[in-house]
Amino acid sequence: MARSARAQEEIRRFLDIGAVQVAELDLDGDEAVLRPGPGSPPVTHGEVFVLVRRGGRPVGTLLGRVPEGADAKAVLAERARAECGATVFGAPGQPPFTTVVVATRERAGQLARALDSLLAQDHPRFEIVVVDNAPVTDETRELVERKYAERVRYVCEPVPGLAAAHNAGLDAVRGEVIAFTDDDVVADPRWLTELSAPFAADAGLGCSTGLILPARLTTPAQVLLESHGGFAKGFTPRTYDPAHPPGDEPLFPFTAGRFGSGANMAFRTAVLRSVGGFDPATGAGTAARGGDDLYGFVRVLAQGHRLHYTPYALVWHHHRETWRDLETQAYGYGAGLTAYLTAVLVNRPALLPAFLARLPRGLAHARTLTAVRDTDAAEGTGAPGDHDERTHPWPRRLSRLQRRGMVYGPVGYLRARYALRAAVREQTAQRAKTAQGAR
Repeated sequence: MARSARAQEEIRRFLDIGAVQVAELDLDGDEAVLRPGPGSPPVTHGEVFVLVRRGGRPVGTLLGRVPEGADAKAVLAERARAECGATVFGAPGQPPFTTVVVATRERAGQLARALDSLLAQDHPRFEIVVVDNAPVTDETRELVERKYAERVRYVCEPVPGLAAAHNAGLDAVRGEVIAFTDDDVVADPRWLTELSAPFAADAGLGCSTGLILPARLTTPAQVLLESHGGFAKGFTPRTYDPAHPPGDEPLFPFTAGRFGSGANMAFRTAVLRSVGGFDPATGAGTAARGGDDLYGFVRVLAQGHRLHYTPYALVWHHHRETWRDLETQAYGYGAGLTAYLTAVLVNRPALLPAFLARLPRGLAHARTLTAVRDTDAAEGTGAPGDHDERTHPWPRRLSRLQRRGMVYGPVGYLRARYALRAAVREQTAQRAKTAQGAR
């Protein structure tokens, strides 16, 4: 098929992707409670992406179709009981004092929604810090001061970039554990307790990550992303221990994207400070385009600390909505991947031999990561359900953009380092000028 014809076919397939409802189904013995997802209307007939819970904890997802006129709860509960077996849970334990850091920039409406969900956490002792990154207006500061008063602390970080904002939060926190999330999420009420409790149970734990599911699936871009896994890492808790590298992860610890994502992560505060926080030349808002979270994961693991993934710490993420958003995201993911690897090797040269030993497999992994991915189901049909089941083909253009981003990543990181130094020099000069004028 000629490239132009193939591109037109990809566009047609993309535009044919229909919206999917999002819901939660909590199973408790013979009882079932069906709720719409956060911000979604009540469930009606049609396709429904369902988070299945048992005893309030996430145990799986499924895609169900509710016939017109049928009882949605009955239909979906029957599927869920057949596909999601009973699970035995241990108590999460007593979580330590935790600080939640939310970095934001000129998105006060989204931020308010996120803060409302964070203030509703069942965690016994926590604080919230909002970091306003390189603001151009006072909108975020005014929101925090007007609506949240003493419940949320406000910090301004003038240097642009997500990692710089997270480091500013790290400097300000008082908690034994520091948790990070984004301004475009809605946190489950148990999120912070589930994410931070593992630190009390394991003194060698340096980092924890949690489950990220879609808050809405209303546009083709949102459905396409989730049908290829989205940000979810499954429903099985797992601990990564550098003293016992996992046999099924030959690139460990350099495949940090498997460990979790920055919208749902926490660190032992002392450990994150001991590795110097995040590299400020990585992350959204810099020329590196991303990779700040992956950098943090690898630095903590490389220092000998364990990382734990738990599906019980849930946030609902508002995925990007348009094709252009997906293009930006694909390129940024590729760039962030190689930018963070460059950052790790620049800041921790001792890891270079281990990296070079894994490089051949790493190149093969990169080819797999950016390959055009076909569907597991019938061509062009379905919608996201199980996170290991592809239900829409991944467009070639997005794969190409991800590969281009991977080539650009090291260059982007070096550009970001140069820009950061220039910004620091400018700030230093401005402070000196202000001090001189005050004399």
